[in-house]
Amino acid sequence: MHEAPIDRLRALMARLRDPERGCAWDLAQTHASIVPYTIEEAYEVADAVERGDAGDLRDELGDLLLQVVFQARIAEEAGAFRFDDVAEAICAKLIRRHPHVFDATGAFLPPETRPTDPAAIKAAWEIIKAQERAEKAAKETGKETAQAEAPGPLAGVSRALPALARADRISKRAAAVGFDWPDAAQVLAKVREEVDEVEESLGAGEPEAVFEEIGDLLFSVANLARHAGVDPEEALRRGTLKFERRFTAMADRLAAGGHVLGETALPAMEAAWQAVKRDEKA
Repeated sequence: MHEAPIDRLRALMARLRDPERGCAWDLAQTHASIVPYTIEEAYEVADAVERGDAGDLRDELGDLLLQVVFQARIAEEAGAFRFDDVAEAICAKLIRRHPHVFDATGAFLPPETRPTDPAAIKAAWEIIKAQERAEKAAKETGKETAQAEAPGPLAGVSRALPALARADRISKRAAAVGFDWPDAAQVLAKVREEVDEVEESLGAGEPEAVFEEIGDLLFSVANLARHAGVDPEEALRRGTLKFERRFTAMADRLAAGGHVLGETALPAMEAAWQAVKRDEKA
């Protein structure tokens, strides 16, 4: 019988971790040591999606899947859990978080009983997640679930998220309980206020205040992005890619004119930069 690809991948990972015949690098890895690779692979997936490269997306998803298999293998060796436990847990979670689609056994509910309003479905999803957080908090504190104190409204937002993405999640949680600006215009005013405070702290020559005020500014910008329906992490990523593209084109333009980038005066670089922008709009 043909071996399923996922089973082959798991077998390969087990061989790489074989104490006697495996790979020395793979054997040296721990849960913590491969986390940076896991994060990097997730961003590679996002990049492939952004570029619309299906072949690259396939490969990057494979790299990301390897990270899951790798982590599960390390856990299995330690007797903590297996890959199958990971798969079972997410299956159970999907069923639990879709009570409008599945019954408790995972069987489909009749189509006519299912809500069709995406907003209502999302609201129900958030309620279920809040219940899960409460149960988790109760378990961690050793209390009975029914007697557990409700976790804070901002609990459960991973600190491992990129800062901008975490700011977006935190602000959404706050907005969900009514702590929010009524519209984007007022958030924009807040952004301008934070810019003024950055300027003031810069003028006062207070490094710690500058640090704090720039943090406030970035958090306000994340809120502005949310009000505008923009993913701030994705917006910054695209903005950085745009800068990278234009800067490279500027360097090429200067080189074509016999200029060395590091030895070129700023006005000449600015002129080349503006020329690149004009070319893009042409």
